[in-house]
Amino acid sequence: MRKKNRYYVVWVGSERGIFPTWEECLKRIKGYVGARYMSFATEEEARKAFACGPEDYLGKKRELINTRFSPESIVDGPILPSLCVDAACSGNPGVMEYRGVETATGREIFRQGPFESATNNIGEFLAIVHALAYLKKLGSDIPVYSDSRNALLWVGKKRAHTYLKPSPLNAKVFEMLSRAEKWLAENDYSNPVLKWETQLWGEIPADFGRK
Repeated sequence: MRKKNRYYVVWVGSERGIFPTWEECLKRIKGYVGARYMSFATEEEARKAFACGPEDYLGKKRELINTRFSPESIVDGPILPSLCVDAACSGNPGVMEYRGVETATGREIFRQGPFESATNNIGEFLAIVHALAYLKKLGSDIPVYSDSRNALLWVGKKRAHTYLKPSPLNAKVFEMLSRAEKWLAENDYSNPVLKWETQLWGEIPADFGRK
C-alpha cells in the first residue's frame, strides 16, 4: 500500500513552517521544549492551520483525531503530538519498571520502578493509567500509545486481569494496581488510547531496548 503524503505544521520549534515529511518536521522539534506541531492530510489544511495558530487546532484534538484515525491512516504513522508508554521486566514475574515519553522526541516524561516480583503486562497497564492521569492534570487530550494488547484490554475494562499472586515482595505493585483501577473507575478521559503498530513504525519510542 502506498503511503499517503502528509504535511507537518510547526507552530513552535527551532524553525516555524510547513514541512512535507516527518523527518523534516522532526529536525525542527526534536529537543525543543514546548514544541507545538501537528500533521495534516492536505497542504491546504496545513496552510490554514499554520495561519490560524495552534490554539485553534490543538485545543480541538479530540475531534481532529476522531476524523483522522482510520485503518488507512495507520500507514501515515502515529498521531502527533502524543505520549507512548512501555514496560520492561526481567523474568515473569521479575523486576519491572515502566516509563512514558513524548512520541516525537523521545523525551522521558515519567519513569517508575524497579519493582520486585511483577510482570510486563502489569507494567504496561500501570504506564497507560499513569499517562492518562498525567495528561488529565495538564488538561491535555492527546493520544496515548502502547504496544501491549493485553494492557489496552485491561484499561478498556478498567481492571488488571493478572494471574500474579500477591506477596510481600510485590505489595507495592498491588497497591499501585488498586490505585490505578480506582482512578479508572472514578475518572473520565478524552484521550484516545491506541495500539502502537510496531511492524509499520518500528519499536515504540518508550522501549527500554533490552530485547
